[in-house]
Amino acid sequence: MVPAKVRVLLADDHALFREGLAGILNHQPDFVVVGEASDGIEALVMARRLRPDLVLMDITMPGCDGVEATQAITGEFPGMVVVMLTVREEDDMLFQAIKSGAQGYLLKSIHTDELLALLRGVLAGEAALTPALSGRIIAEFRQLSQRPPGAVPAEQPVLSPREHEVLDLIASGATDKEIATELVISIHTVKSHVRSVLAKLHLSSRYEAARYAAEHGLISPRPAADVE
Repeated sequence: MVPAKVRVLLADDHALFREGLAGILNHQPDFVVVGEASDGIEALVMARRLRPDLVLMDITMPGCDGVEATQAITGEFPGMVVVMLTVREEDDMLFQAIKSGAQGYLLKSIHTDELLALLRGVLAGEAALTPALSGRIIAEFRQLSQRPPGAVPAEQPVLSPREHEVLDLIASGATDKEIATELVISIHTVKSHVRSVLAKLHLSSRYEAARYAAEHGLISPRPAADVE
């Protein structure tokens, strides 16, 4: 009996990259690409319809990005394996991807043989991470494990002035669209800042970020409403 192939969904907003990756995978005896998505929303819809074994997800896409799509997919389908793909090696993105439920985080510059080996490993229960990225995660958890229970960092994480503005607006209950309008930036840029804030504060949601801002006095005072 011929073993079933691993069914793969590709999610990336660059068609040429998807085509190249699909060509590589479809030439393997144990992989078959069953669908291609160009953004996070489409990836979620196709994951529901196709039920792939493995999703290769670009971390940066317009609209719903890879982190948000991964949170939705792994929340709805806990057994579905998601591996993030990125062009940049950034700690903030790495930790946010892992927190979202991804079982791997790979650079797009990786060689084909290493990519295939890591993908086969993640399907066998391993983490799809290069040694360098694995070392960063181990160092981060080692640092966290050395803190006494209930302890908080001696110094608050350093947020950029823009990140402080975004955190302030999150605490006020503003949506991504409202933050984008207020700061005159794109929603894509807002999402990037929100991810960075959550990663730096080691938080997993906007609600936690709002609570953190309130508890640490990071909310700017708001002008009182005029009384007639």
